[in-house]
Amino acid sequence: MQFEPEKEHEWLKKLVGEWTYEVEAMMGPNQPAEKFTGSESGRSIGGFWVQCEGRGQMCDAGDTAGTAITVLTLGYDPQKKRFVGTWIGSMMSHLWVYDGFLDPSQRVLTLNSEGPNFAAEGKLGKFKDVIEFKSDDHRLLTSHMLGDDGTWQQFMTAHYHRTKSAT
Repeated sequence: MQFEPEKEHEWLKKLVGEWTYEVEAMMGPNQPAEKFTGSESGRSIGGFWVQCEGRGQMCDAGDTAGTAITVLTLGYDPQKKRFVGTWIGSMMSHLWVYDGFLDPSQRVLTLNSEGPNFAAEGKLGKFKDVIEFKSDDHRLLTSHMLGDDGTWQQFMTAHYHRTKSAT
């Protein structure tokens, strides 16, 4: 079988390149926001997938700053007509599985997932990560958790700035 990348696969190539990021995150209820920085390297895999590996300060590390390593994979499933992917991080054992869609403007990718509920130990919650391209060299990631009241509560904001395009 021969497969050809579709326009959605082309869209994913926007993530390819070298990036730096600044994050502000709420690490728990009634806790102040923490800030940390890092870098990310994104590459295309066969024109169908992108893999982005991040390295940065470990949140909650304080003066004993550790390194957080994250790996994001994203692709597009033409059968489902949905974006699909995964996210893992060195700070937890949960595999986040994404299912998402691109908005009509083709600037905002919303990825839905399920993961550990930070407010209720041992329970899973519904999450969404929203990737919005402000320009070709600046993207914004916001992470949200669905609250018990049915509203989405934003707990993280990350600004990514491209330092080098793919060659």
